[in-house]
Amino acid sequence: MGTRYERLTTPLVRVDGELVETTWDVALQSAAAGFQRNEPGATGMFSCSKATNEMNFTAQKFARTVLHTNNVDSCNRT
Repeated sequence: MGTRYERLTTPLVRVDGELVETTWDVALQSAAAGFQRNEPGATGMFSCSKATNEMNFTAQKFARTVLHTNNVDSCNRT
């Protein structure tokens, strides 16, 4: 009846533009290197409107002080 989806069972990293299977250690090191390589403001954070004001405040404080970004958004305005 519905579309059948296959689940990923191993992490993937991009090598020369292609996704290849790898270990979790390599995948996490690759992700960490990507965050370190990015310039301030290259990342962002999205928080949930169902979270408390205190939790949203903590999320934006984390984004501004740790991630060095002002790119913080939530769906509170809807």
